[in-house]
Amino acid sequence: MEKSIVAVQRATPETILEDVRTAMENARFRDYLDPAAPVILKDNISWHFPFLGANTTPWQLEGVILTLKDAGYNDIVCVQNETVVTDAFKGEQLNKYVPIFKKYNIPVLYNFRKEDMRWIRYIPKAKMRVLDDIYPEGITIPEYFIGKNIVHLPTVKCHIYTGTTGSMKNAFGGLLTTRRHYTHSVIHETLNDLLAIQKEIHAGIFTVMDGTICGNGPGPRTMIPVEKDLMLAAGDCTAIDAVAAKLMGFNPLDLNFIRIAHESGLGQGDLRDIEIVGTDISQESWGFTVGNNAASLVGRFIWFGPLRSVQKLFFRTPLVYAFVFGSFFYHDFVYWPLKAKPQMEAFKKTSKWGKLFDLYPA
Repeated sequence: MEKSIVAVQRATPETILEDVRTAMENARFRDYLDPAAPVILKDNISWHFPFLGANTTPWQLEGVILTLKDAGYNDIVCVQNETVVTDAFKGEQLNKYVPIFKKYNIPVLYNFRKEDMRWIRYIPKAKMRVLDDIYPEGITIPEYFIGKNIVHLPTVKCHIYTGTTGSMKNAFGGLLTTRRHYTHSVIHETLNDLLAIQKEIHAGIFTVMDGTICGNGPGPRTMIPVEKDLMLAAGDCTAIDAVAAKLMGFNPLDLNFIRIAHESGLGQGDLRDIEIVGTDISQESWGFTVGNNAASLVGRFIWFGPLRSVQKLFFRTPLVYAFVFGSFFYHDFVYWPLKAKPQMEAFKKTSKWGKLFDLYPA
């Protein structure tokens, strides 16, 4: 397999839209996206509240739209999904995407609304590691995704169950149904099954990852935002996740989802097989750590710990609603008002990127 290219671009608030363009050009985005096919923008709303580092940034979204349109990709649509703790409508408003969609005439579809998207049974050509067992009634995906390009818009951050999260994890909400929590105990294998499916159904795949503000700690929500002033871009989902992991201070091949993808030929996870162009990051290793929060302690006990054998009792019966409510209540009514909102208000007072966020129209 040839070396994969990952572009890393140093960024400033004054030049950010051009910095996004430079990263995409250096990563040769035209080589990965079919000019005759529509483009799906798959942003990343890990939390509907505007916690910088957790979600796609407005400058990341705007820079990608401008670059695509200038290159002749005019058939662009954004697809949103929901999770048990995120509201897509609230998230796209509070994170300031809606004015951007209106400014550039980008339609938005919601994969959880029947009027927007039909879910169909899909039989993958690739051998599945776990999804056939998790969904014995059949794997279903949004019919709308088939034959279209997709551009993933994740951020550089840690994750309590996968160590880091980025391009590969960004397919989780788009391609899996609301029962995707069934997969958490085999999340690394699931992400590789999803990557295999993406390679079958999409006309092209590309990723632009925001590293202007990164998330250190028990992500994807309860983190410490850290300014790092970078944008990343690549046509290899595994490779860009590997480079992001290296930046954060992890050995990419120690992360199971990256290692499996590398060994399976789904992408390059070994840094020796990746050509990093643009900014020199050879000395970058930020020492991020994942840690734990309330959600991870419960999840590890049930999904990976002594109760793993009876997890179906908790997550495939009405008992699941107790966990859904607990997670929702903890994040929205405890952690956000008491910790995250004051943390973000203080961060924005000193952060150049926080000041840029405030300049975007609400």
